[in-house]
Amino acid sequence: METKNFIREHSGFIYFLIACALSWGLVGIIAGPGNIPINAEQSQDILPLLYVSMLVGPSMAGLVLIGFLEGKNGFRKLKSSLLKWRVKLWWYVFALFTAPVLAFLILFILSLFNPVFQNGFSNSENIAPLIINGIIAGIMVGIFEEVGWTGFLVPRLNLRYNILVTGLIVGVFWGFWHFILFWEKDSFVQLLPLWVLLGRLLAWLPPFRIIMVWIYKSTGSLLLTILTHASLVFTTTVIVPMTLTGTNLLTWLIIWGVSLWILALIVLRVNRIKSEV
Repeated sequence: METKNFIREHSGFIYFLIACALSWGLVGIIAGPGNIPINAEQSQDILPLLYVSMLVGPSMAGLVLIGFLEGKNGFRKLKSSLLKWRVKLWWYVFALFTAPVLAFLILFILSLFNPVFQNGFSNSENIAPLIINGIIAGIMVGIFEEVGWTGFLVPRLNLRYNILVTGLIVGVFWGFWHFILFWEKDSFVQLLPLWVLLGRLLAWLPPFRIIMVWIYKSTGSLLLTILTHASLVFTTTVIVPMTLTGTNLLTWLIIWGVSLWILALIVLRVNRIKSEV
């Protein structure tokens, strides 16, 4: 009983440790000795497997802790939230189109000054497969990650904290969980790679998580949160050009992050006004 109470009291941090241990451990095993940080050029053949193995951490950590702390009742609540689809249509519009539309707008403005910021469709000859693969990847990532982040962690933090604090905690955890994939050989040797690493981890993931927490708390729908995450994955893998590097990549991360923070603050303001009415 003492062990269970301890885990319940510190469930957020324990969840984060388990998620990282599983994801990073599998990535390390698959990448092999001497390939951490991962050399993307030398690991082309196993990159898809590395990304898939990362998804084991959040999902398994969430399911294990739900089972241990809540048992069948916890799984029933998870299923109910996952199957909750009857929400107002505008929630689906917001969840599915906010990230891609915002990214398209930012890239269009930036491309007026530098052509490297043209969206991912501009230089693609096979748009249909690109879209299909992006949708499939988004849905898969959304399901496996959000079973843990939103299915387990967010509801527990919501009992103690407001949307902003919950979003920041989960957003920072979420950002650092990506560390093993974003870490590069020169990340802690040169200043620019370090700023790029920090930008990838913390510039935009926390504000987007705040938005996701708001969506979940407002609707109670894990399904809608999964779709929001899927739209983000589609945006960052299909719309945002994967060829950005160096200062161009850092420029994108800063502007993308600032834009999402502005949106997150607007969302928080709207939520506050709504709660006061």
